[in-house]
Amino acid sequence: MKKYLLSIFTLITPVLIIAQETAEKGLDQRIDEAFQPVADGFFDFIFFPIYKSDAITIPFVLVLLVGSALFFTIYFKFPNIFHFKTAINVVRGKFDDVDHPVVEPAYGDVTPGGDSIETIRDESEEGEVSHFQALATAVSGTVGNGNIAGVALAIALGGPGATFWMIVCGLLGMSTKFVECTLGVQYRDVGEDGTVYGGPMYYISKGLKEKGFGMVGKIAAVFFAIFCIGGSFGGGNAAQSNQATIVLKELMGLESTSAGAIIGLVLAVLVGIIIIGGIKRIAQVTEKVVPFMAVMYLIACLYIIGSNFSFIDDAFGLIFREAFNPTAFGVGSIIGVLLVGFQRAAFSNEAGAGSASIAHSAVKTKYSASEGLVALLEPFIDTVVICTMTALVIIIFNFGGGDGAIFQYGGDGSGAVLIDGVAYEGAGITSQAFAAYIPYSNVFLTIAVVLFAVSTMISWSYYGLQSWKFLFGRGKAADLTYKLLFLLFVIIGAAASMGSIWKFSDAMIFAMIFPNMVGLYFLFPVVKKQLNRYLGAIKDAKE
Repeated sequence: MKKYLLSIFTLITPVLIIAQETAEKGLDQRIDEAFQPVADGFFDFIFFPIYKSDAITIPFVLVLLVGSALFFTIYFKFPNIFHFKTAINVVRGKFDDVDHPVVEPAYGDVTPGGDSIETIRDESEEGEVSHFQALATAVSGTVGNGNIAGVALAIALGGPGATFWMIVCGLLGMSTKFVECTLGVQYRDVGEDGTVYGGPMYYISKGLKEKGFGMVGKIAAVFFAIFCIGGSFGGGNAAQSNQATIVLKELMGLESTSAGAIIGLVLAVLVGIIIIGGIKRIAQVTEKVVPFMAVMYLIACLYIIGSNFSFIDDAFGLIFREAFNPTAFGVGSIIGVLLVGFQRAAFSNEAGAGSASIAHSAVKTKYSASEGLVALLEPFIDTVVICTMTALVIIIFNFGGGDGAIFQYGGDGSGAVLIDGVAYEGAGITSQAFAAYIPYSNVFLTIAVVLFAVSTMISWSYYGLQSWKFLFGRGKAADLTYKLLFLLFVIIGAAASMGSIWKFSDAMIFAMIFPNMVGLYFLFPVVKKQLNRYLGAIKDAKE
């Protein structure tokens, strides 16, 4: 531990020295200026358009993402609806006797070693965490500031109608998540010490090799691993520390030109202490923090929505109306608001990016489809429930008590809106909405944002580390190198501007979609076979 913390401080010492030497311009500004060209370049490369006009730009990656989600939904006969109840029962443990079968000993009621029948489980069962822990870890990677800041950004840019398309994307994404997480378990590797290594880089390389496309699989897997590392530095890290810094600076009234870097340093040390322990430590933290904060956040949202009950029908009416007839400044047309909603939903729930399958791969199970069903709950929790709650709070807040809008939808076209003459963006908008109805809510929301940020960062550190190990091996030196780079991006995210950070984060998350889809389209018949196998086992157990 001491050696690890010493490495962290060795890494950040130059940053603090630079901070003292650049007081006239500010460390935060210098970091942002250096990072912005990188973010712009990646964003333009990943979001290349298949159609572009003065009003709208349609990136190919969004068409690929949503089209694939629709295909999987139809092919698997709407698993997001018809297997929803089964998924909940798997998490509840109702099918544990199917998933973790008792082994019948050959010597009566007791084995030669003295173990009773009831306590013996199949020793061939692999994995490190339970269904619930895997779900909590994966949800902690998605339920984060995409739900608080991302929703606010979507509404600021696209107006209330963006909420409708976020929900649609979330529902379709449940099917994609089911496919990729089933494959994650199906093709995982298990080390000699029982450590599980899984995710798209494994099912792409191993699965395509089975199909006779070994070279294509190797290349696609390497690209995925590279993009996943970038995603862990961006959306799973820098974007989170960025939003946590915004609310912390607002709460504490910090105006120092180096405040962001200092906050980032503190967050880096906190995250560093947690991620030393690997997936088991991460699961232990996230299974406690995520459900607690999610429930508390939802209670606060429900309180605000319930206190403004008369506005609920108006809010939903506005969401549906604006989805098909948007009036937000700068959004353009129905295609424009649809793209805003889909992009923010995809960033929030990451369905199609393949990241969550890395966490789900570590589950203890004999049936890969069992965890695929568990995984389809993620986009529902993340987007359909939590994102919609946030959206309703912001929209109700903007009714202004019925006297008129508090801010203009569309804002300045880059995500910021004016509230009482002050520009707010991301989590700052959500914070203002909460403050209008709950005393001292700025403290509560700040805590929520920070904890969501930390839980997302520690989950994504695991995703990125697994990809790093896939590329550079599983040694301790490779492990430490990745973690130090990851912690550096905590500081960069806290110091840089929201615009450049979110551009880089979007680019890295969406880049993962391209190689991941190669695997999904080659291997979805395997998922069909495994689903039938698991459902058959459940049916046999009932008879």
